[in-house]
Amino acid sequence: MSRRYQLEPRSESRAPLQTEGLLNDEQRAVVEAGDGPILVIAGAGSGKTRTLTWRVARLLHEGHAPESLLLLTFTNKAAREMLRRVEEVARIDTRRLWGGTFHHVAHRVLRDHAGLLGFHPGYSILDREDSRDVMGASIADRGLAVGARRFPKADVLLDLVSMAVNTQTPLAEVVADRRPQFLPLTDDVLRVARRYAERKQQLNAMDFDDLLLHWKVLLAEHPEVRQRLGERFRNLLVDEYQDTNKLQGDVVDLLASVHRNLCVVGDDAQCIYGFRGAHFANILEFERRYPDARRFDLTVNYRSTPQILELANRSIACNLKQFEKELSAVRAAGPLPALVPCRDVGQQAAFVAQRVLELRDEGVPLPEIAVLYRAHHHSMEIQFELARRGIPFVVRSGVRFFEAAHIKDVLAHLRFARNPGDELALKRCLRLAPGVGTATAEQLWSALLARRRGGAGSVEELLAPDVAGQVPPKGRPGYRRLAELLRRLARPPTRDLPGESIEAVLEEGYEDYLKVEFLNADSRVEDVRQLAEYARGYEDTEAFLAEVSLLTELAAETVSEGGEPDEKMVLSSVHQAKGLEWRAVFLVWLADGRFPSAQALKDRDGEEEERRLFYVACTRARDELYLCFPLVAAPRDRERVVLKASRFLEELPAEPAVYERWQLDDPAGPPRLEGGGPEAGALPPRPGVPAGALALPSLFGTPDREGTEEGEDVPGNRDGGSGSDVPF
Repeated sequence: MSRRYQLEPRSESRAPLQTEGLLNDEQRAVVEAGDGPILVIAGAGSGKTRTLTWRVARLLHEGHAPESLLLLTFTNKAAREMLRRVEEVARIDTRRLWGGTFHHVAHRVLRDHAGLLGFHPGYSILDREDSRDVMGASIADRGLAVGARRFPKADVLLDLVSMAVNTQTPLAEVVADRRPQFLPLTDDVLRVARRYAERKQQLNAMDFDDLLLHWKVLLAEHPEVRQRLGERFRNLLVDEYQDTNKLQGDVVDLLASVHRNLCVVGDDAQCIYGFRGAHFANILEFERRYPDARRFDLTVNYRSTPQILELANRSIACNLKQFEKELSAVRAAGPLPALVPCRDVGQQAAFVAQRVLELRDEGVPLPEIAVLYRAHHHSMEIQFELARRGIPFVVRSGVRFFEAAHIKDVLAHLRFARNPGDELALKRCLRLAPGVGTATAEQLWSALLARRRGGAGSVEELLAPDVAGQVPPKGRPGYRRLAELLRRLARPPTRDLPGESIEAVLEEGYEDYLKVEFLNADSRVEDVRQLAEYARGYEDTEAFLAEVSLLTELAAETVSEGGEPDEKMVLSSVHQAKGLEWRAVFLVWLADGRFPSAQALKDRDGEEEERRLFYVACTRARDELYLCFPLVAAPRDRERVVLKASRFLEELPAEPAVYERWQLDDPAGPPRLEGGGPEAGALPPRPGVPAGALALPSLFGTPDREGTEEGEDVPGNRDGGSGSDVPF
């Protein structure tokens, strides 16, 4: 016996989505906008995630099937958070909605169409280590394995190939631009790259870059697939659109070519990843590619005080290539940002540390305080000063300065030169010499011990026949060069100056080593040069090494007086800080050639990206912003380098004032420096801060000579930029 039950047709009438009091007028306009291409320029702190979330919720509320929406983000965390918010707002299961990173979605698409691209179903995805192994095998296949001759390591080649694929730039051009020292090896590099592609095909495997590249090839060369996917994804939404590279931008345009229901959200003023391939033209020229596009601006900022926003607005207005807009604040007024000239980097570090302690006493938790900088080595003196004062901190721009491998490499040379019994230091140095491996290093050390018979020994013994004879022929040129360098460091021709010793290590082969080993060699070289400048403040190498060891140990201790073990302030590069915020932000090293970096100032586009970086840094602050710069860098070639304030500070208007200038007082009197200008009078203490609370060495007036120093080129990574066929 059976019974029939009739289901009534689902009613399509729905109550409007209630946004009253939850969205402002600008956000609501985006949420309620109809079909077609839409460009949303979302200023810093303007609630772009909320806006995009509600637009997805509105589409679902109006009856669009979840599987017809595709949401592309840059991190899985961002996608999960957005889908979680959509579930809360729309009261719907979002598991059928496609959302994730470009690579995640590409993999899901390619699983169904791998055969069209010459791959078998169930292809593998190579992680970084797998890719390195395949590239290493490709180098060996071409007979170019690293020996006495310096050929780029697998990691370096992977980065170069990645940049070529993502920016769709011929690999030869990438080599010429990124690593000109490899120009004589270009033909060999191309041969290895082609072999790398062949090996991946034979393995039925793709690396991360291949996922995007093959997705684009699938859409561009198979119109039936493009049509099918376009009909499936009726609405395409892209977050952080200003960070897309050209390959990602091309994928988006191909997907949207069928339905044209494309909503991209981003901020041109926060496009700061050009060094890793972000294609600024994607967002800047969106309306040219989509003439019927509607543009919406989100300009109401919920994060920062009006004073901080005014400074940020005045700064970014100096850029020519941008969508003009001005952020407005909803928060109450706060203090003016503080402009803090410092005599040198030591005084800059002292100011930051002292003011951090004052802020903590005023009730600001340490995790709500951040120090931001353009380059990682700009944090060195500040790390030292925080460690001295027992202020716990976490470094988000990389490892702590003295824990970095290239810094430890250089210090190992100085350690062995002063202490020939330091086995670990010598073995670390030996591993850097071409043709000298771990086994040879062990044999060398055993030979040294046999000669010494319990004595202290000397650096000279490295050149003794019974010791040097342990080195195989291919490694002898590099070993002799290292031994001569260590002997010179142990017996300097003049005084024992640690700064000059560090420069010698760099010049006698270590800079070449870095350029072969790392794509971000320029930044590592600048780190070492910064270390040399710091070391010039010490009278001898032993004192310098002792200080480094003690302070490194101190920095590892995370508990400060009155603080919890897990309460740490943040040290971060500006690039790493994007998307984050703190109550108080210290922006340091604001000197021309440092921020903006000298490398970026080679062209107008580079300067404008640096100004966007400054804008991003300033808009991380909610309540207080401190803009700091040293007037004098550490000595180089026995002379101090007088720095010029960053152009991003000098171009700010004098009236109305967008900052308050702070003068740091020194009860011991003004410094005496070669080339210094007249002493400046002290400004009144900051309101609310007791007189003498900022009692630090005083500043001198405007320098009568100026100079800039080479800044750091930001390290590249595997996230490249652009797209088409494999460019080699």
